[in-house]
Amino acid sequence: MIKLKILICIFICALIANIANAATIYGTIYDLSLKKVDNARVEISTTPKQFIVAQNGSYSFIVPNGEYKIKAQLIQRNTVLASIEENITIKQDGNYVLDLILFPDIEEGIEDIDIDVNGDIVETDKSKYKISVGTMILLALGFILIGLHYFKKRTTQKKESIKIEEEKTGEKYEDNDLEHLIKIIKREGGRTTQKYIRKQIPLSEAKISLMIAELEHKGIIEKIKKGRGNIIILKRK
Repeated sequence: MIKLKILICIFICALIANIANAATIYGTIYDLSLKKVDNARVEISTTPKQFIVAQNGSYSFIVPNGEYKIKAQLIQRNTVLASIEENITIKQDGNYVLDLILFPDIEEGIEDIDIDVNGDIVETDKSKYKISVGTMILLALGFILIGLHYFKKRTTQKKESIKIEEEKTGEKYEDNDLEHLIKIIKREGGRTTQKYIRKQIPLSEAKISLMIAELEHKGIIEKIKKGRGNIIILKRK
């Protein structure tokens, strides 16, 4: 009886400690056109795993400190149409905003999935898909390599053109300009257009593009092409 009481006390203390260190992760789920995605399935790798079906594009989890993977999927008729995976580290309690943008699944229309009553995906025999999946992976790697080469080439050309412009005009940007750019995005609710940013900072279009490229490289913002302009989203708030 005494041992049982001790175990109960230990369990209660552990439960209180987890609650004391709990943090809230929440955000909004978008598609590539930045429209909210309804009824997306969102799960987080806690123990035990948590999952919800996002309503009005919003989700929220309460978790203790630790490292987690958040996965969101848009599923229709047992087929994954779009998905995204993001990692997040919680070091202290508080609120953490993590917006998710769903990207079309490269295996759309190939893999059918079943979901059990607990929301877990039921694994099926995929041996008959090995050739198709392998081919898709090779194609994806090929596109990624081509994309990286193209991006590197464009970045180099852009830096060279900006360097020439700096030599002609003497115009440069400083660290405080980057901070000012981040404040502008925060002021607009964490997302705005590149055109609006250019109106707020008295630098040339080339300088603004270079500043955005640097912040994107550091993982502070994300740039999404929309029409003839760019949508700038702040990832670290």
